[in-house]
Amino acid sequence: MPTEKSNAGLTLAEFQQRAGKFHNVIRLPEFETTPETVKAAMQRAITNADLALDVVGKLAAEKVNFANTIQALDDIGYEAGQLANRLNLIKETSTIAAVRDAATEAIKTFQEWAVGLDYREDVYRVVKAFADTKPKLSGEDAKLFEETMRDYRRAGLALPKAGRDEVEKLRKELSAVGTDFSANVTKSQKALKFTKAELAGCPDSLLAAPGVKTGDDEYTILVNVTWQYLAVAENAKSEAVRKRIVTEQHSLAMAENDPLIGKLLVLRHDIATKLGYKNWADFQTEVKMAKTGATALEFEQKLNKGLQPKFDAELAEFRKLKARETGDANAQIYIWDWRYYAEMLKKEKYTVDTEALRVYFPMQRVLDGMFSIYQRIFGLKFERIEAPYKWIGDLQLWAVSDSKTGEPLGLFYLDLFPREGKFNHFAMFQVIDGKRMSDGSYQRPVISLVCNFPPPTGDTPSLLQHDDVVTMFHEFGHAMHGLLTRAKFGRFSGTSVPGDFVEAPSQMLEAWVWDKKVLDSFAADYRDPSKKIPPEILGQIKTAKYAIYGTFYRRQLSFGIMDLMLHSQIDAANVKDSMALANKSLSDTFLPVPDGSYLVAHLGHFVGYDAGYYGYAWADAIAADMATVFEKAPDGYLDVNAGRRLRDEIYAVGNARDANESIEKFLGRKRAIEPFLKKIGVN
Repeated sequence: MPTEKSNAGLTLAEFQQRAGKFHNVIRLPEFETTPETVKAAMQRAITNADLALDVVGKLAAEKVNFANTIQALDDIGYEAGQLANRLNLIKETSTIAAVRDAATEAIKTFQEWAVGLDYREDVYRVVKAFADTKPKLSGEDAKLFEETMRDYRRAGLALPKAGRDEVEKLRKELSAVGTDFSANVTKSQKALKFTKAELAGCPDSLLAAPGVKTGDDEYTILVNVTWQYLAVAENAKSEAVRKRIVTEQHSLAMAENDPLIGKLLVLRHDIATKLGYKNWADFQTEVKMAKTGATALEFEQKLNKGLQPKFDAELAEFRKLKARETGDANAQIYIWDWRYYAEMLKKEKYTVDTEALRVYFPMQRVLDGMFSIYQRIFGLKFERIEAPYKWIGDLQLWAVSDSKTGEPLGLFYLDLFPREGKFNHFAMFQVIDGKRMSDGSYQRPVISLVCNFPPPTGDTPSLLQHDDVVTMFHEFGHAMHGLLTRAKFGRFSGTSVPGDFVEAPSQMLEAWVWDKKVLDSFAADYRDPSKKIPPEILGQIKTAKYAIYGTFYRRQLSFGIMDLMLHSQIDAANVKDSMALANKSLSDTFLPVPDGSYLVAHLGHFVGYDAGYYGYAWADAIAADMATVFEKAPDGYLDVNAGRRLRDEIYAVGNARDANESIEKFLGRKRAIEPFLKKIGVN
């Protein structure tokens, strides 16, 4: 297993030198550390890109070719995009609030500039002159050309000048409002104080965590820190406490983002209709696998209906437990109850104690174990190296190579624990994208995994819930997708695939942590590593998971349906109804939301996954099908041949070809939805 000690000998310079032998380029970004350097870097990137675009814009019609038009635009966008990647990471991880704020403003500047690129008349004239030659292109070149022309159409370049200018203005405004919305989500904080008695039922891992005990009998819970919120929502015996924390969580960033939600919805609708689309849902899905908002909504609603019997049965189980606990024969399940009674059901009916299972998942062992598995199935080698710059003291940097050839493939950072001002969920951030450079060398990727695992306490290491392990395997799947790319153009690199496919390769890898053989390779009691998870407990965890899958999935579907409803039904005339529509949609699909709350205000996916949240379920259907390749392979989830196919047909390709083709090449057949329906309990 890779550890810091065993790989301490490798330096970044040695790794870079080795990359040169493969005609690969390995580099790390120079991170900006002050507001002034952030602003200066953005201005420099925009100036350089504008100068390069001027060169394209001055080309004579008779001199245009693929390299100096379509490929040149990819090159220019790539260079500028690397700064945007870096500043996005700084915005979410810098320990200095002023630097985070400066990065937020710089990204707004960049996005406004990026929107304006589509409307440079000189550049469009040159690109159109090349298009008019009706070039005979193939492969990635043809795809890049087709999508570049499609983007111009979707930007409104086919409209008269006045209409085009209006769309540009609206898109720039949309970009700025979206950045503000996301910044408010990251900044949102809510600290609730409780006595120890009020937190009865909550685990010691919460009560003993750094910063939680803030007085003699005072415990401060940060609602915006996911693991703390879940520890209370899942375990607090007091319904009043659960109601309070869930209501506050559903209201995070509400004051700041309520007005922005209306602005975003109206801007999106106006842009879509001006471009000839019925609504924003249709505009967004055109470039995805679903193709139309109606197709996406129909998919979600069919699943919703199919899950109704299972959902009803699960709620009935929860009601029985609540009636017994409270003595109220007519007890109802509210949105602040379901996690608590789901945990109770697991413990009682399936003897699964989520907290007790933590001892089997010390974070470092899980990391090492996951690394070993991914190295095996994808034919890789991970080596820890010293990061020349660290934005936090315990930041880790790892080098990734091909295990057979030794070819350096990229680098990844690990930022593991929560802190004030940091992005408060789990995500993979692309820092440097892969791309074939003009001199023929290949720029290998750099990514960062930003996590919020429970920190160690005293002599006790960071102990994860099984759900945390699922999340780790999922997010590292995105890391593999980002790092193993061979796409020729930056536009197609890594995870730059359709939004309703991007989660599938990662969702598929969640299946690994339900397999006994896989878990036995790393999961062990940290106090006595000879003790593995008993097979009957793993079976119970799995049974318990699917016992509440109707509830889990109806909640997922509530987000997707709400998102599509907002983006197909709200416009300037009825924007005041946004909150009512969102809350009704969430309540009708899942459980009634707390009075006066507005979960959308803290739903980070509302920017970036807008009219796209359905993609989780869509991709999960693909993931369940893809997982069957490993399930049927001789070595199951550890099968190296299946792993190599995943690497070559999905990860390496990125978006260089149609997603359907990549999926079918990996499967060796057409897609099927039956594995997914079976998994979620729909007949």
